[in-house]
Amino acid sequence: MATTSCSFAVLKLALALALALLFALLASSSVSANTVTETFTVQNMTVQKLCQQRVITVVNGMSPGPQITVHEGDQVQITVINQSPYNVTIHWHGIFQKLTPWADGPEYTTQCPIQPGQSYIYEFNITGQEGTLWWHAHSNWLRATVYGALIIVPPQGRTYPFSTPYQEYPIILGEYWNANIIDVENQALATGGGANNSNAYLINGQPGVLYNCSQNDIYTLNVIQGQTYLLRIINSALYNQLFFKIAYHSFTVVAADASYTEPYETDVLILSPAQTLDVLVTANQSKGCYYMAASPYSVVQGTTFDNTTTTGLLVYNGTPLTCTPSMPTLPAYNDTNTVFEFDSGLRGLTTGPYWTPPPQTVDKYMEMTVGLGLVQCGANETCSGPLGQRLAASSSNYSLQFPNKTSMLQADYQGSTNGVYNTGFPDQPQVQYNYTDTNNSFNTSLVYTAKNTTLIEVPYNTTMQMVLQDTALVGTDSHPIHLHSFNFWIIAMGFGNYNPSTDSSMFNLVNPSKRNVVRVPTAGWAVIRFQANNPGTALVVDNGGTPSSNLPPPPFDLPQC
Repeated sequence: MATTSCSFAVLKLALALALALLFALLASSSVSANTVTETFTVQNMTVQKLCQQRVITVVNGMSPGPQITVHEGDQVQITVINQSPYNVTIHWHGIFQKLTPWADGPEYTTQCPIQPGQSYIYEFNITGQEGTLWWHAHSNWLRATVYGALIIVPPQGRTYPFSTPYQEYPIILGEYWNANIIDVENQALATGGGANNSNAYLINGQPGVLYNCSQNDIYTLNVIQGQTYLLRIINSALYNQLFFKIAYHSFTVVAADASYTEPYETDVLILSPAQTLDVLVTANQSKGCYYMAASPYSVVQGTTFDNTTTTGLLVYNGTPLTCTPSMPTLPAYNDTNTVFEFDSGLRGLTTGPYWTPPPQTVDKYMEMTVGLGLVQCGANETCSGPLGQRLAASSSNYSLQFPNKTSMLQADYQGSTNGVYNTGFPDQPQVQYNYTDTNNSFNTSLVYTAKNTTLIEVPYNTTMQMVLQDTALVGTDSHPIHLHSFNFWIIAMGFGNYNPSTDSSMFNLVNPSKRNVVRVPTAGWAVIRFQANNPGTALVVDNGGTPSSNLPPPPFDLPQC
């Protein structure tokens, strides 16, 4: 489930994926009372990009796919019909899935995949959430082209906790391979080395003018001078964290991962894969045309990456068609200081709807390392990873191995977890060492990780604190970690090795940012807190003993393996 990144499982299980670590027109659409219904048809289509034709997998004949717009309090019913040649599931990224974990979507975690020719109805409620989220495939690497925006607006009769914008637009950043993405994945799995780099980045499905054969393949946003716009920015890239700027314009961040923030002024944004930002932009410059641009943030030494730039256009009404756009100056690809300053500057909006303060006390403390490790190359195999071995995501030297005969959530509900998963993921790394010391890179006594299916089990309503610590075993990096079906408070982050004796003094327990994806700093750490009060998602959380705290039975049409 990969990307630098972010794919994980459900309150019974999503953290499991985090533990593994690194880990569209509508065909039919109707709104009836407070129920929003959609039909997603997953199918292949041929596209022309970067001078070549390619077959990609999409929803309803488009990529990005259809935007879903709902009010807080709505019920959602999405029928997914799989007419592609691949197994598929859809994950509704950031939705809490209160008592609907069967609709969360991670393959073999909460459900078996929807096989070709089959369908499944995802049903869930929108409760206590507003802002920008998104949906994407959660099978193999189909997420590269199967994704779209999921926008939650305030309930009828209430407005945003900021001045109402003139208009609002989604800006979805993506990543494109001039190849079949399943072939790219399979090659990486076969060799054990890193996957081939993408060939371009995208803004709303368009690469922009800096790529070959792409002079007319550019997204354009038309604005009126003096008006303020709400941009809902989503990073749907599989791998890369992305900087985003608009020439000579600044942003006011008002929400992150569908949680309101104190207004934060900046001229540059940084989004890890799966993160979202809601920003206000005022068209306060001279009439003209201005490039918006996104480029990667990458800090791993000795590796290659797609170091290219995608562009879009912001054009003022009344601008001549022959205008020459201004280009923004983007940060250097390894500008960690800008990234850390941005993350450190975000604060939760304590006067906003749905705000709750972070827990002041903790029931369960955990510290886990996050990074890359190695799995030994099998007998009679040739592997192209470091030291001739296989690369693997590693959390405290565990790397998640998915089952394939049932989902983990089904096994838990049926009480038949034997042979599917076990609990007992350690509260602390199995070996303590100088985690960020580059002298430990490829230390063969530390770098190997075990492939297994080991999860965390906690009682219902447990208050948890997790320290997420980067390592230098296969090079330090900045790791996005996502927790399915929960938001968490990011109470502190820093560089080096986390020291509870001194670093706890940095905790913000008043107004920390609240997110569903945290970016662990390169060669550093992040501390998060959350309450495990959602049975059936992201950890093995025991039932609470009441109808509102027990895992409900699966729907009748849940796919079978």
